[in-house]
Amino acid sequence: MRTPLTAYGLLAEKHWRRFCPRLVAELEAKGQLHTMLLEAEEKTEAELDSLRRHFIQQGLTPRQAQDRAWEIVRERYIYLPPEQD
Repeated sequence: MRTPLTAYGLLAEKHWRRFCPRLVAELEAKGQLHTMLLEAEEKTEAELDSLRRHFIQQGLTPRQAQDRAWEIVRERYIYLPPEQD
């Protein structure tokens, strides 16, 4: 049984299917799409936690720290740049 995706994985899948269809097709052909989505989730969660703690230590409120961390991490693993034609 496959591990279900969290909200981050679902966001990534929706974005990737819309903006990175060649990547999705390639990963699906190799049977690796789900694995890559799980990896994107794990990396997102780990980096969010690390950055959030860092920003709180710098004096930001928990909400500000979460928002700033999300702005940084989301582009790395969830919202990949659109493929060029």
